[in-house]
Amino acid sequence: MSHQLKTESKSMSRREFMAGIIAAGSLVACGGSSVLRSTKKTPEIRKRPNIILMMTDDMGWGDVGWNGNTIIKTPNLDSLATAGVRLDRFYSGAPVCSPTRATCLTGRHYFRYGIWKANQGALPVQEVTLPKLLKQAGYATGHYGKWHMGSPNRNYTGKNSGDKHLALPEWFGYDEYFVTHHAVATWDPYGPKGERAATTENPYWQNGERVLENVSGDDSRIMMDRILPFVNQAVEDEKPFFTVVWFHAPHTPIKAGPEYREMYSKYSELEQNYYGCITALDDQVGRLKNELAKLGVLDDTMLWFCSDNGPERRNPGITGGHRGRKRSLFTGGVGSPAFMHWPNGPGKAGSIMDRPASTLDYLPTILETVGVKYPDTRPLDGLNILPLLAGTQSKRDKPIPFRYQSAKGTMFDSPTAGMIDDQFKFLTNYSDSGEEDLLFDLYADRFEENNVIKDHPEHARKLKKELSAFLTSAENSHAGGDYADPDFEPLGKWSPTLGGWKVSNRQRNKKKKNN
Repeated sequence: MSHQLKTESKSMSRREFMAGIIAAGSLVACGGSSVLRSTKKTPEIRKRPNIILMMTDDMGWGDVGWNGNTIIKTPNLDSLATAGVRLDRFYSGAPVCSPTRATCLTGRHYFRYGIWKANQGALPVQEVTLPKLLKQAGYATGHYGKWHMGSPNRNYTGKNSGDKHLALPEWFGYDEYFVTHHAVATWDPYGPKGERAATTENPYWQNGERVLENVSGDDSRIMMDRILPFVNQAVEDEKPFFTVVWFHAPHTPIKAGPEYREMYSKYSELEQNYYGCITALDDQVGRLKNELAKLGVLDDTMLWFCSDNGPERRNPGITGGHRGRKRSLFTGGVGSPAFMHWPNGPGKAGSIMDRPASTLDYLPTILETVGVKYPDTRPLDGLNILPLLAGTQSKRDKPIPFRYQSAKGTMFDSPTAGMIDDQFKFLTNYSDSGEEDLLFDLYADRFEENNVIKDHPEHARKLKKELSAFLTSAENSHAGGDYADPDFEPLGKWSPTLGGWKVSNRQRNKKKKNN
């Protein structure tokens, strides 16, 4: 139950009140101290890199040229990837959208704050986020595209709406934003002339206002038309910038414009739209790259690229041979095409990093890069991977946790909890028998075809113990144990961490029929 705090003009929820306090720079979780404490003398702000977190929606590991696709044209992404560091074993934080997005901004697993699935939960204002920390470090901050971590506007009326689901972008440190709550069509999202923009339940919101102009044609272009002015203004102001670019492509409804469909005319209609909307997205990445070069800041920009999860079941997305798809904890569901492009950074241009990395690693890596210390001692689940990128560290020394629960078929038969260390991946449902437990040596078997748990029982037990400890810690976090806020109440109940797959509607109906 939310507490109501009276103001002179209105009644606001405690959640909104907390957001206002945090936006003003007083973070409750830090016991009233400043959000930023540097580990060393803060470097000159103008020498800090610009930072871009770019993400596609439901793109497969094999949907890009640098991972071997010879059909879909992605020349701009390929150019950035091959001139940067290709992240060959990169994992989205979750096998679905909303949870992964939250991990990008917090460095913490979504089980710590109750964003269990897409359109569930809302990011608590007590969470420390990258834009919040970087804004206080002098960065201009912007967010463009999908939001999907709670309701982005009080007037939003679509799924996961209402005051209790509010998670306004400005609460988390953004100066500028241009967002939708969830997916929109990748071409003419509001009609050929944008005629539905005034009435749709899922419009673009720009800095709190419904957007009615320039919302027809390619959705990636619609976004880039707002991103480029933000970048130009930051450069003109001589401020480093942090911007999140979360494209809708190639999520359903998948549509491509006529010229892009024509490029793939010999394929099916679905393939024309799927391939075309990715190439349209790639063109907009090219616009951004060219603008950064023209402004003279490309070499000083750290640009990360990934997908939020694997390809949807019935879409033409390619996993590159990896097992499973979206909603699965197999690599086809959580493995992502990824790279980090930063010419002045630590990675060697044209190199491939084969050690595991994750969206959980963004926050600790970026904070180390800019010389900002995390403000308190709450647990982080990510790792600073700068030494791995630079080649000064040979192995990942912190495991990556996974947890997702759905019907067995929906998950492509993957168990529901897992842990990846440097070499091995362990999956389990925590059944008494452990008969569903799996262990894969990902260096010898990247496609997860051979369960080697009988060959490495001690290693499996070790990962299972670490996974159990993580889930215990996450339950404490979900209850508010990481927040110096005695009145905090989680939005929903803790998701059970024991047991296996959920029963699907088909299984439920079959059981009723048999009874």
